Amino acid sequence: MYRFSNTTLGYLNFLTLLASIPLIGAGLWMSHSSSSLCTLSLQTPLVIIGFIILLVSLAGFIGSCYHVIFALWLYLLFMLLLILSLSGLAIFGLAVTEGGGGHPVPGRPYREYRLEDYSSWLRNKIEEQSVWKAALGCVVGKNACADVAHWTPLDFLEKDLTPIQSGCCKPPTSCAYTYVGTMAAQDEDCYRWSNEPGLLCYRCDSCKAGVLEQVRRDWHNLSVLNIVVVVFLIAVYSIGSCAFRNVRRAELEYPHAQAGSMDKIQPRWDYRWLRWARDKREGLY
Repeated sequence: MYRFSNTTLGYLNFLTLLASIPLIGAGLWMSHSSSSLCTLSLQTPLVIIGFIILLVSLAGFIGSCYHVIFALWLYLLFMLLLILSLSGLAIFGLAVTEGGGGHPVPGRPYREYRLEDYSSWLRNKIEEQSVWKAALGCVVGKNACADVAHWTPLDFLEKDLTPIQSGCCKPPTSCAYTYVGTMAAQDEDCYRWSNEPGLLCYRCDSCKAGVLEQVRRDWHNLSVLNIVVVVFLIAVYSIGSCAFRNVRRAELEYPHAQAGSMDKIQPRWDYRWLRWARDKREGLY
């Protein structure tokens, strides 16, 4: 069990250490090459998460493979904090993404979205001027309405729309415009709609609802992924606890090998590989 837990933990941390390098690289690349507000908002947490994974994995690798008890102690501490943080984030994400989903429109394949269907936390966030300005910059920057602008009335009867296209690129289906552009009392978004390509329904509550629906879907999927990651981290944490207990027991029971006696601790997992490399090197001379 001693060799199994330490070797398994060493391999797992070596793999996660390698995985953190492209994660950091992707975040740095995004910060220098992307002009989209949507993408730039992701690069900072991506780099931070990458560095945390790199440092934690390095501590676990050194502690398990080289029997450094202090490194293993730090590794377990940060792993516990990471598990608690991801668990809290997953629970919070599932709580605030309740509701939504849109309302079916009779005779149309797409759905329409209402701001009041979402949690109060999401509604309050999207109402903040700075948040909505950044979100609207994402919508405009991605040209979400470019395709819909050329649709015919038949296309609206046959083609589906994304939540952002449904809320930002057209007026609500319930709006009844007359041939002179006037209309009876109805949804306030009907009055906010404009045929100008730079305006459309960007001032509508339905546009904010469409953005929230997209955020809700992404955040819900991320929360489910977080739960899977937490389960995996708990398993790794259990292996790390075994490795920590084994190393600590070895130090307490066998603090040093007595002269002329055989050490009861088996060689580290890399001993045979190092001996093989040394023999090969000596064979060249």
